[in-house]
Amino acid sequence: MLERFRAFWTKVISPAARLFLKLGISPDVVTLVGTLGVCAGALVFFPTGHLLIGVLVITAFIFSDMVDGHMARLSGQSSAWGAFLDSTLDRVADAAIFGGLVLYYIGPGDSEPLAALALYCLTMGSLTSYARARAESLGMQAKGGIAERADRLVAILVMTGFAGIFDFPPLVAVALAVLAVASTITVVQRILLVRSQAKATV
Repeated sequence: MLERFRAFWTKVISPAARLFLKLGISPDVVTLVGTLGVCAGALVFFPTGHLLIGVLVITAFIFSDMVDGHMARLSGQSSAWGAFLDSTLDRVADAAIFGGLVLYYIGPGDSEPLAALALYCLTMGSLTSYARARAESLGMQAKGGIAERADRLVAILVMTGFAGIFDFPPLVAVALAVLAVASTITVVQRILLVRSQAKATV
């Protein structure tokens, strides 16, 4: 859904990408720093109940996910290694965000059911990515669904940010519930898509 805005954001981050390249910074370094920043924002601030600060820190670093790719294309450094590193560290960042919410609900959020729900969202998000990767390794494709990575991140970060602004944590619970359903549907969609491709090759 949000992939349609990629061209717009590419124009926005292009000056930063060019500046980093002029300074001799590699795309891999931007990928790593961005992931560390997201993890710090999620695992330092969410567990202590500082939801808004956590979201702001995460948002500041999450754009590196687009910056590093644009840097690689501008410099001609696109490679299988870069794609692998970027994809792998994306999973780390996602785990940190939802893991931070799990810790929040174990701590100041004081809700074991919501901690379990956040953990479920973490698991289903990883499964969504795994389904696509496994399908591609078999020569098929499983991209798409109602809740791709960008959609999941925007939904949870926006609602968590609003929860911090208005001091109304139930907004996070609503977002988690919606994402739990949407992620489950997305996994099923990808399974059915691969199943239809597999049957077509028989």
